[in-house]
Amino acid sequence: MNIHSVTIATVRAVPERGDKREAILRAAIDVFAARGFFNAQVADVARAAGVAAGTVYLYFRGKDDLLVSIFDRTMREAIDAGRACVAPLADPVARLRAIARMHLERMGSDRNLAIVFQVELRQSTKFMARFSATALREYLGIIRAVIVDGQSGGVFRPDVNPTLAAKLFFGGLDEMATNWILSTRRYALAHEADAIVDFFTRGLHAPAPAVGASAPRRSRGAERTRGGRAAASTRK
Repeated sequence: MNIHSVTIATVRAVPERGDKREAILRAAIDVFAARGFFNAQVADVARAAGVAAGTVYLYFRGKDDLLVSIFDRTMREAIDAGRACVAPLADPVARLRAIARMHLERMGSDRNLAIVFQVELRQSTKFMARFSATALREYLGIIRAVIVDGQSGGVFRPDVNPTLAAKLFFGGLDEMATNWILSTRRYALAHEADAIVDFFTRGLHAPAPAVGASAPRRSRGAERTRGGRAAASTRK
């Protein structure tokens, strides 16, 4: 079983004219996810959408244009959702948490779209160039603005490049979405949001011990290493 081991929905009833573009896009998502972008044909998309093959070309220039349109629509919706979810929040950590949940909920709610967005879109350098140079920059800008606000307010370290931090944060979300697609285990992707944000904002540093608390106990390995160094120093 692989990521393309999904079934295409039953051929849809012929949609009304105003809904045909949306029906074709939805069919393209399902067909590309099931068969892979390079193996799929425009005729497959038309059949799944319940329209004639020639009808697809009334709305899209071809298969490439279908994939680009899926990307453009997905990113535009994500940008709007990203701005909306952070607008009512003041705390930078809470805003990052809202972005993470929104991002993973969107991917986790539509597995076929996630496959197209995370896998099929990235098998071509042409599409990857568009992916990196257009709406993704705007999406990263939302994350970057939150990080800059957190730095200004003393919540985040001021010595970290906010652009780099935004890319790392997005990269964590992106990797978890890809892992969710490839995993044979079924779980709610959005449940990973809090762990990602906590790790990103706290890092690997252990919390500082409370005042008056004893120092953390050394591991046996550390004690042996320390003892060996002490013994070696006395022999010199």
